[in-house]
Amino acid sequence: MPDHSKITAFDDFAKVHAILLAASGIPPALHRQLFHKLSFEIFDGGNFFTIEQCEGGRQRRLIFSSQFLPMESDIFLIDHAWTFRLSDALKQLKEVPGLVERMAALMCVDLDLESNSIDVREVEFGENQKNEIMKNVLKVLEREMERGSHSSTWLELEELGINDDILSSLDLPSRFPNLVALNLWGNRLQNADTVVQEVTKCKNLRALWLNDNPVLENCGSFVANAIREGISSLEIYNSCFTNNSSEWALGFCQGIIGMDNPNFSTETANALEAITSLDLSDRCINNLPKAFSPAIMPSLSHINLKGNHLDGVALDDLLNLLRGFTCLQELEVDIPGPLGNNAVWILESLPRLSSLNGINASNILDIGKHVVDSALKPRLPDFTLAQTLVDRVIGAMWLYLMTYRLADEEKIDETSVWYVMDELGSALRHSEKANFRVAPFLFMPEGKLQSAVSYSVLWPTLDVNYGDECTRDFLFGIGEEKQRSARLTAWFHTPENYFTQEFKYYKRQLESKGLCPTNKKPPITKGILPSNGHPLYVYTDIPQVEEFLSRPEFVLTTDPKDADIIWASMQVDEEVRKAVGIKDNQYINQFPFEACLVMKHHLAETIHEAHGSPEWLQPTYNLETHLSQLIGDYITRKRVGFDNLWILKPWNMARTIDTTVTDDISAIIRLMETGPKICQKYIERPALFKGRKFDLRYIVLVRSMKPVEIFLADVFWVRLANNQFTLEKSSLFEYETHFTVMNYIGRLNHMNTPEFVQEFEEEHEVKWFDIHKRVRTMIRSVFDSAATVHPEMHSPFSRAMYGVDVMLDHLFMPKILEVTYCPDCSRACKYDTKAIVGDRAVMKGHEFFNIVFGCLFLDEMNHVTPL
Repeated sequence: MPDHSKITAFDDFAKVHAILLAASGIPPALHRQLFHKLSFEIFDGGNFFTIEQCEGGRQRRLIFSSQFLPMESDIFLIDHAWTFRLSDALKQLKEVPGLVERMAALMCVDLDLESNSIDVREVEFGENQKNEIMKNVLKVLEREMERGSHSSTWLELEELGINDDILSSLDLPSRFPNLVALNLWGNRLQNADTVVQEVTKCKNLRALWLNDNPVLENCGSFVANAIREGISSLEIYNSCFTNNSSEWALGFCQGIIGMDNPNFSTETANALEAITSLDLSDRCINNLPKAFSPAIMPSLSHINLKGNHLDGVALDDLLNLLRGFTCLQELEVDIPGPLGNNAVWILESLPRLSSLNGINASNILDIGKHVVDSALKPRLPDFTLAQTLVDRVIGAMWLYLMTYRLADEEKIDETSVWYVMDELGSALRHSEKANFRVAPFLFMPEGKLQSAVSYSVLWPTLDVNYGDECTRDFLFGIGEEKQRSARLTAWFHTPENYFTQEFKYYKRQLESKGLCPTNKKPPITKGILPSNGHPLYVYTDIPQVEEFLSRPEFVLTTDPKDADIIWASMQVDEEVRKAVGIKDNQYINQFPFEACLVMKHHLAETIHEAHGSPEWLQPTYNLETHLSQLIGDYITRKRVGFDNLWILKPWNMARTIDTTVTDDISAIIRLMETGPKICQKYIERPALFKGRKFDLRYIVLVRSMKPVEIFLADVFWVRLANNQFTLEKSSLFEYETHFTVMNYIGRLNHMNTPEFVQEFEEEHEVKWFDIHKRVRTMIRSVFDSAATVHPEMHSPFSRAMYGVDVMLDHLFMPKILEVTYCPDCSRACKYDTKAIVGDRAVMKGHEFFNIVFGCLFLDEMNHVTPL
């Protein structure tokens, strides 16, 4: 019997999927083809595409293998090989049969890095082998000496198995007193002291290569510094320029200087004067050699400066230097990089250029490109033999993931769905000039979300010919106004120097901020209870207030127009005031512009503006505006070996929804796709309670913001993680290890205040009174910051209750996590009122709102302390 519930007509398909079709950007001319392929599950991409290995087998690319495909002429279905919620990723990889093996192969991390050939550097040689190596090395030396004086100043001893003993016994300075260049690439040198001692005897060296020797793995910086100090003439070390680099180094880069012509001469100078193209890419140059000048190389028309920090060159000086090359037509430079992050600006500053990074200047100016990324090196998965396939996939997946969020007529899902396209789709690499576009598509064969099947769809946006690589724009629709340059770091090795400079500048800005004054004044506001003894009428839409508010001074009303006090869960803005008829003299449980406190990015901005970077606020970045600065911070920490674990939090979601802990910069950037977030340095060494992480919810009552008049509930709420704390990588996916708010479901670990304080003091041998003083000072500073930075918060008819979440580090110093507004506090009350109020010997759970209202609207200060 036919299934009449399924969509069989195109018109019905188009009607049901109208929003999805429009959002995906699929050309209308392809809608019928899409319907046909979806209906019959036609995956015909194999007839048009082939997959090839590239990057030494570390990546795959998609090649068009048919004759010709006009733009927007066909559409292809791509299956999803893996679909998951982020919190389930690790569990699925471990439990779903065959999944991790498929993902490892798709992401090219299943490579067996163990070679069948034996690496001479990995083997301890016996005496016979050592003698054989020595004999081979001596043959090379004799051959070089026989070739004449030129070769005797340039030694190529690459991959000969030379170890520390052999290097010492060679006595190179005596054999080759005029040695200019020494290549020891790929040998077995291990002892830093021996290497430095022997190499620095060669006082005339201009170039030295020790690349791929074990000594550099653990002692690389020591060896580099010692050798540079010991050989004043050295210009090139491990392919990088030193600060001594001169015409000799420039000549080497161009092949003018070499084994057959090792010394600088008149002929070399003439050759430099005549060269038209200079490639200085990946030389780690900080200060350009003095020889890099129009006077020495007047004919240069092409210069490649990619892969160089150029820290020691001011932007204006660099631009003036490049302008001096009057023949310069083509320039290659990192973008973002030493010339900035705007390709258009670079071209406007150097108007003689005809191309930038291989792209025609007029094309860049026409389309206003800010990023020229065609030559960026791909970020390949980094893994070791010791890692399991699961660990490798977790590390590589951010290079392949895509995401969408489900929604029906009632609500949008709070948690995003991530997925990996099948082998064909995952082979699509990035290009600024992409010839294909790909988009997720939910096919609802029965017209309902419950029947939806997720695919990706692929179609050509340009004409494609046989042999063309098929590419897509990983950041389609995202321009520089959305930080495109920085976001490319998720997939490519973008120039680090640009980001570290942005971070340094941002850090200096924060350090320049003055401290916000703390204006502690005695309470000046008065209770609002009428002197005639009439009660105060309260309108509320919060069930907990209706249930618990029982004081005789307050009477509930169902009409907000009649209320003296409106205690609402929704935002009461001007539009609501007009619609409901709220008057200016009615008291409301919210302050104007309180978003500067209760939205995480605004809270950080407020504190930064008032205090710069106080120790009680972890380094915090708004990813929508300060991604470059975050990347710079991340790179700086990585360079000096500091921890690099970060936590990403949505701007305005509670209960740790869509919150992630990671040390992966690609993950940080990709997680921006699921909504605006802050990225905050994770507290890697928190204070623990019986081995578990915890945070503290304080209740703050605000009577005035001008002056700041706030009160702290005497009892706070302790929230405990369910699992023992650990920083093992696999634990980062364990919600109950790193988070203390269990979404108010499942196992709730709360403690009453007195019990917690007593046990914490005994466990850590500290006085809670000292910790509490620091917490009180910090909370006061937070609200003083808001009052100073945002004076518009002041309103004489506002009273409010806020939750302030605090965590302690291992030194018991408080850190501000977030400030929540009244409805969140009320919601928490619903689930564990006793835990909030705490001291059952003094008060009972139902008294909480009576205390709140007594403090805010009367003059009763029981169980609260003024700050």
